[in-house]
This record gives sequence, structure tokens and C-alpha cells, in this order.
Amino acid sequence: MARPTIEDVARIAGVSIATVSRCLHKPDVVTKATRDRVLSAVRDTGYALNTAAQSLRIRRSNTVLVVVPDIGNTFFSEILRGIQQVASDAGITILIADTGGQRLREEGFMRNLLNGRADGALLLAEPQVPWLDLPVANSRGVRPVVVISEAMPGTRTLSVEIDNIGAAELAVNHLLELGHRSIAHLTGPGTNILTAMRREGYRQALRKAGIEPDPAMEIGGDFGVASGVAAFARFRQLDPLPTAIFCANDESAMGFISAANAAGLKVPQDVSVMGFDDIHFAQVFLPPLSTVHQPRSDMGAEAMRLLLSVWAEEEPQPVVLPATVVLRESTARAPFRPA
Repeated sequence: MARPTIEDVARIAGVSIATVSRCLHKPDVVTKATRDRVLSAVRDTGYALNTAAQSLRIRRSNTVLVVVPDIGNTFFSEILRGIQQVASDAGITILIADTGGQRLREEGFMRNLLNGRADGALLLAEPQVPWLDLPVANSRGVRPVVVISEAMPGTRTLSVEIDNIGAAELAVNHLLELGHRSIAHLTGPGTNILTAMRREGYRQALRKAGIEPDPAMEIGGDFGVASGVAAFARFRQLDPLPTAIFCANDESAMGFISAANAAGLKVPQDVSVMGFDDIHFAQVFLPPLSTVHQPRSDMGAEAMRLLLSVWAEEEPQPVVLPATVVLRESTARAPFRPA
């Protein structure tokens, strides 16, 4: 069967060949509607994937694109360290791309992959753009993409993650074992897959303990310190006041603790606080934070190894690494409160 051409893409998308070229090389100069139509036609025809495959057979850049949503977020530093260690041993150059959470930036970095400037990509968060259905490319040996931490349900994307539902359940079980029965939950952003998974783990732990989850006890956040500070104000309005809170990440937990301290509420004497991630500052925060440890360096290393496996024409599978609960001083037995 003949290889799809740019003319095929233009015909299916109902645009000119020049517009297709602009969408692939300068997407910011065309409208979103046109861009989406062209990218849909690219996926339908397989044009970009086949072009990438031809380029990969001709030459290799020995460069891997690492796409980070926020380079300033401390969560990603250990992942990057693990990637770099394996890449350095293999003679691979790492190109770090910080999207700043912006879709257009991510689309621009995607072009580096399609144009042959990189042989593969590691995404440190769930992508905002479709990456031209490169989950399919993983099985064809074409410029592979691996998603780290935030797997994409319902796709064949290669990924490295932990069992977020099970890990959140372990965290809440720790609070239950300390005698807490009124446990609030500070979530992440509503559209994030990790938010949904960790909330489900929270709810599962409560149900297994015979406690029906109460939506009023779930406080919306965005993984940031400021959202933890804001969440404390809503927490104080709950009646009766919960004796513990499970936060969807460490930064929001730290914001919550800071606000509690400012209000004269003691952690963990008045309220126990559990985080998630075990970032570096968790162990030196006051009080040191009980949290879920993610093996972030191992996650980065495994993701880089998956790329190497695809290049070696092996058939790697998604990786799920174990997570553990780290007990520190922000959690304690539930305080006695007269009925």
C-alpha cells in the first residue's frame, strides 16, 4: 500500500498543502479549529508516523526530548536525575522542554519529535495535545513516547507510574489505624488523572472501614502551596472539625500546615496531616511530613530504559513501581473529643 502523502492529509482535512505544512511546522499561525482538523487527518492517514519512521531509519539524533510541565516544581527533579543517569550511560543527550502548562508550547516541542530532532520523548505529565496518537507508534518502533507518573487510561501508551489508588488507600489506612474516623481530603486539580485516582483510594479506604465518604469532606485544590493555605479556611468551616486530612500532594499539605500554624491549630495534636510524593522538603518541614513515597529517580530511569527497549525492537510493557508510606511527625493518634 502506498505511503500516505501530505496531499492525502490536505484532502481529508479540506485545506491546502501549505496549511498542512504550517500546522506541522508553525501551528501557532493557524487557528485551533484548523490545527485540530489537520492533526486529525494526520492521525487518520498515518502520514506523520510514516514520515518519522523513514527519518528514523535514515539517521538518529541520539537525543531524547523530556517534556516537563513546570521545571520549578521540586517533584520533577528526582525524575530528571533518574532519566539523566540512564541516558548518560547510553550516550544519549537529554533535551529538557518546559511547557509552563501551555498547550501551544507542548505542540511546538512535539514538532521536534516529528522533525527528527529527537528520537523519542518522555512526558512528565499527562499530555495536553494528542502527540499524533504516538501510543500506536510505540508498537511500531517509531519515535516512542513514554508518559511518567500520569498514565493515559484507555491507550497503549508506554508509561511508568505507581498504583496511585492503592497508595492513597495505604495513606488513609494509616490515619484510620491511628483512630481517626473523621478524615478530610484535599484534592488536586479537577481534570488531573492523579486527582481522580487518589480520591478513589481515599474513598475506598473509608468504605472498607465502614465509613461512607462525605463529599463535603473533599476540598478542591490544585497541588500548589497556595491551594493548601486556601483549603484550611474551608476545613475550619466543617462541623464537626475533622481530626485528620489526607492531601493529594506534599506541597498542598505544607500550605495547609502553614495556615493551621498561623491560626493556632497544632499539627498533629489537633489535626493529623498526610501528604503524597515525599518531595525533598517533606523530611525537613516542621513538623516533618508523613507522606507517600514515590520512587521518582527509579521512575525516570525505568522510563529511559523503556525507550532504549523500543529502539532495540523489544516489546516493553508499562511499568508500575511500588509506593510506600513514610511515617513522620505530622500524624498522631486521633485526639479525644467528647461526643
